[in-house]
Amino acid sequence: MEDGNRTDMSSKYDPREVERDRYRFWVNGKFFEADGDKEKEPFTIVIPPPNVTGKLHLGHAWDTTMQDTLARMKRMQGYDVLWLPGMDHAGIATQAKVEAKLKEQGQNRYDLGREKFLEVSWDWKEEYADFIRSQWEKLGLGLDYSRERFTMDKGLSEAVREVFVSLYEKGLIYRGEYIINWDPDTQTALSDIEVIYEEVDGKFYHMHYPIKDSDETIEIATTRPETMLGDSAVAVHPDDERYKHLIGKTVILPIVGREIEIVADSYVDMEMGSGAVKITPAHDPNDFAIGNRHDLERILIMNEDGSMNENALDYQGLDRFECRKQIVKDLQEQGFLFKIEDHVHQVGHSERSGAVVEPYLSTQWFVNMQPLADAAIELQQGDEKVHFVPDRFEHTYLHWMENIRDWCISRQLWWGHRIPAWYHKETGEMFVAREAPADLENWVQDEDVLDTWFSSALWPFSTMGWPDEDAEDFKRYFPTDVLVTGYDIIFFWVARMIFQSKQFTGRRPFKDVLIHGLIRDAEGRKMSKSLGNGVDPMDVIDQYGADSLRYFLLTGSSPGQDLRFHWEKVEATWNFANKVWNASRFSLMNMDNFSYEDIDLNGEKSLADKWILTRLNETIEQVTRNTDKYEFGEAGRHLYNFIWDELCDWYIEMAKLPLYSDDEQAKKTTRSVLAYVLDQTMRMLHPYMPFITEEIWQQLPHEGESITVAKWPEPKAEFHDENAANEMKRLVSIIKSVRNIRAEVDTPMSKQIKLFIKTETEAVAQELKSNRSYLERFCNPSELVIATELEAPEKAMSAVITGAELFLPLEGLIDIDKEIERLEKELDKWTKEVERVQKKLANEGFVNKAPQNVVDEERQKEKDYLEKQAKVKARLEDLRST
Repeated sequence: MEDGNRTDMSSKYDPREVERDRYRFWVNGKFFEADGDKEKEPFTIVIPPPNVTGKLHLGHAWDTTMQDTLARMKRMQGYDVLWLPGMDHAGIATQAKVEAKLKEQGQNRYDLGREKFLEVSWDWKEEYADFIRSQWEKLGLGLDYSRERFTMDKGLSEAVREVFVSLYEKGLIYRGEYIINWDPDTQTALSDIEVIYEEVDGKFYHMHYPIKDSDETIEIATTRPETMLGDSAVAVHPDDERYKHLIGKTVILPIVGREIEIVADSYVDMEMGSGAVKITPAHDPNDFAIGNRHDLERILIMNEDGSMNENALDYQGLDRFECRKQIVKDLQEQGFLFKIEDHVHQVGHSERSGAVVEPYLSTQWFVNMQPLADAAIELQQGDEKVHFVPDRFEHTYLHWMENIRDWCISRQLWWGHRIPAWYHKETGEMFVAREAPADLENWVQDEDVLDTWFSSALWPFSTMGWPDEDAEDFKRYFPTDVLVTGYDIIFFWVARMIFQSKQFTGRRPFKDVLIHGLIRDAEGRKMSKSLGNGVDPMDVIDQYGADSLRYFLLTGSSPGQDLRFHWEKVEATWNFANKVWNASRFSLMNMDNFSYEDIDLNGEKSLADKWILTRLNETIEQVTRNTDKYEFGEAGRHLYNFIWDELCDWYIEMAKLPLYSDDEQAKKTTRSVLAYVLDQTMRMLHPYMPFITEEIWQQLPHEGESITVAKWPEPKAEFHDENAANEMKRLVSIIKSVRNIRAEVDTPMSKQIKLFIKTETEAVAQELKSNRSYLERFCNPSELVIATELEAPEKAMSAVITGAELFLPLEGLIDIDKEIERLEKELDKWTKEVERVQKKLANEGFVNKAPQNVVDEERQKEKDYLEKQAKVKARLEDLRST
């Protein structure tokens, strides 16, 4: 038990001072470690593992802050929380970084050899893993480091081999020669979703292919004339009357001089161009399929680096685009090329290197996706489905799964999970197994590694000890509760985790998947190096603190939407943190070493005490409900309004009356309420702003070692007082109205004025009289009259509130004409409100379909607005008659 309550808080909020060493306190205290307590319900999140390629960006900060907020709240609610950290080896990306570093040193991977290159890559991983951990620390992420994993650690490697071999034995992994997406820069295969299609300005090249032993030609058009060197046929539709007489004949391939057959295939679109197409089975996926149907030769004309090979004749050694220029020139000179058209079309680019992707004939490893996709789709029909938030993203996911293509999983890299396949040195026999063959000296392992996403797809269960299904963590913490990730990797990662989890555990990998958007700059542009508009989250933390960045990220967007980064908004959240700091500091300075045992909430409470406790109850409900629904923006709005508007601007100001009085009992009650409300507020705010709340909570009267494991607030029925809330609402309306009138006629609060309040009922009059100390403190009247029967002064400013009218006689200060003008504007306002609500109530659809409490609320508004309208009209008539 801790008394806390130090009053040595700095006079100025300094996030660097507040956040310094706090994270070490949490980690050393093991507050973030899952304890396996069987009395607690488990709650699990696995972090989307960042790539060990460099710094975390704002997207990582946003993504992980949402996870941390959920984990912290659930921990405080008494769950056994596991938030499991880890990192991804990121095959292509990391190898590219390491190779770039070697290039700077005048080396390449072939100089080093595979073994040495992997040593350098592991060194890179260790360096950047440390860097990422330091960034997690600055963000304040409550991760269980005792369970940190890496996609190439021993346990995960075992899981990868188990999955590969199991799928292979079931016939769901196969090796074959297919057209794949090839990146000539990184010289590796890419899966379909690693190809980004961009609209580019290209050309359509129209050529005549001469028919053998004839004066006829057939027109062909292509965007890639260099591929004609690998043509094996020309195809026409079997029903195309223009070409029926040519089917089975041959054409002489220009430049090359090779004879190729004219084949009939229903794939050809008769309406497209000339209705005849060139077939290059080794360089186009559709041509590959046609080639299979007609047993056509596959002629590969390029090397893996995008240069032309020996099958390209005189063009051998040229870059593919240089070859295009040269062959176009040659075709024109020889009279085969007769027209070039401008043509805007979609061209695939490598997501990693940006290179134009080349459809390329290659022997690769594939996953037969249809059975896996069918099972994953079926999963979404049952009660144990994965819930997408927002749910519209489930349609995005299902559309992709329903149109799935086989997944090319082999990559021509050294950094990654080596494919567990070996080939006999003499016989060529293939051996696929979880472990290497016993007589390893007679075998050579497949050179390729697996696609990074192959291991990432196993992340939710491989990190828990699977394939050992008796592993304690796997039994307790899987399936996980929620995955938080961006909509840009639903296909890359989310879908693959779902189908692999269903295949190997029989269950969904997570109950919910919370999808967020992208962080864009203030103008809505995607952040990129080329635009120079990126923002380093560590720079934001250095300037405004982690709490300010976190709160901005959490409250700046709704689920599924993009977030625009504004420095001004981060500064505004710093101002909010500063407000929290100053309010807490004032409160602590007025507690006189108040201890936890001194807190007594049973004494006689003031209206302000009852009101703030009621509002605390309501805020706890709103924050808990909205955070559970992943509506962080709404939860943050309720927190902000409660803390800034109600706790700081009203309650603390009202609390000064008893705190500065001689009434010791009132002082004790006020201190108790203040200590309790601040304690509960810091707990609610903690998942959003962990550093400042821990610092303040440690100085408040409290129980326990850390706010991270303090009990989450719960509403207390005994503190809910609806009457007090309504009374306070009326009181605040009066005070605000008086302040507004003073401001309008430029009368400072220091100058006393007369205040007359005419109430509709005696009950309202008694209510205001019992709280006249607040009116005297915040309105500064020289005379205060509260009555049901009251003659309005002739020359006065006035205001209408629910249940009462206010009059401020301001002889010599008021301008009657201006007051009439003000009241006319107010009348216009209430008239518009009456029209709006009456129009709503006249809508039968609204009255019949809306919940009854909503309709009743609108009817109450109508009554209230009509009363205010009538009072303003009457006041106008009075003034006009003077």
